[in-house]
Amino acid sequence: MDLGLKDKIIIVTGGAKGIGAAISAVLAQEGAIPVIVGRSEADNLRHLEHIQQAGGKGAQVTAELTDPQACGKAVATIAAEFGRIDGLVNNAGINDGVGLEKGSYEAFIQSLHRNLVHYYLVAHHALPYLKTSKGPIVNITSKTAETGQGNTSAYAAANGGRNALTREWAVELLPFSIRVNAIVVAESWTPLYESWINTFPDKEAKLASILERIPLEKRMTTPEEIAQMTAFLLSAKSSHTTGQLIHVDGGYVHLDRALV
Repeated sequence: MDLGLKDKIIIVTGGAKGIGAAISAVLAQEGAIPVIVGRSEADNLRHLEHIQQAGGKGAQVTAELTDPQACGKAVATIAAEFGRIDGLVNNAGINDGVGLEKGSYEAFIQSLHRNLVHYYLVAHHALPYLKTSKGPIVNITSKTAETGQGNTSAYAAANGGRNALTREWAVELLPFSIRVNAIVVAESWTPLYESWINTFPDKEAKLASILERIPLEKRMTTPEEIAQMTAFLLSAKSSHTTGQLIHVDGGYVHLDRALV
């Protein structure tokens, strides 16, 4: 299916690794020009080279998104280079384990900057360009906002905020025909997920116990499956879909636990 994304300039925060890398790659496969925004120039350039070797196009901007000024500067750099912005994928973040009992004010606020504040800031600065292009926004979020996880208060709160902003922006941006949707991720194998699994004494047993609880096919959602849904939501093929929290998770969150 041709999604009609050819030459669309689409910002992908955290687009060099994990789910973000898959999103950038799939967008390039669809003919779009993903602009990777992330803190590591080396990582950005490495993934950009991968995209180009596969025959795609893309660009990168190095920015520390926990710095509010860097968010605005990154958007301005992209707008200056391309003259437009046709879509935004807010994706960057990390499940950093800032809990209630052992957390602190400083760590909690820092985590919100890692995981939520830049979602707002990048969208805020990109909005004038998105209004011109009627460019959609896709927010990548996590099941932790709905299910809880334990010892991750800040990350859960950030994802609750991501979900709420998705609905709020969908309402605010109706007059501009800007669609805003979220993809809720549950269990997806990424380098960060692998690092977490490796913290367990018997990592194979831990992984097996997780897979057993995923209803559809007893397997994790691949980053590419999340990326394909992202591309669809950015395209005109989803032209009347907005304000939705779409769970790409093999039924993990909503299907009856008795099934597993």
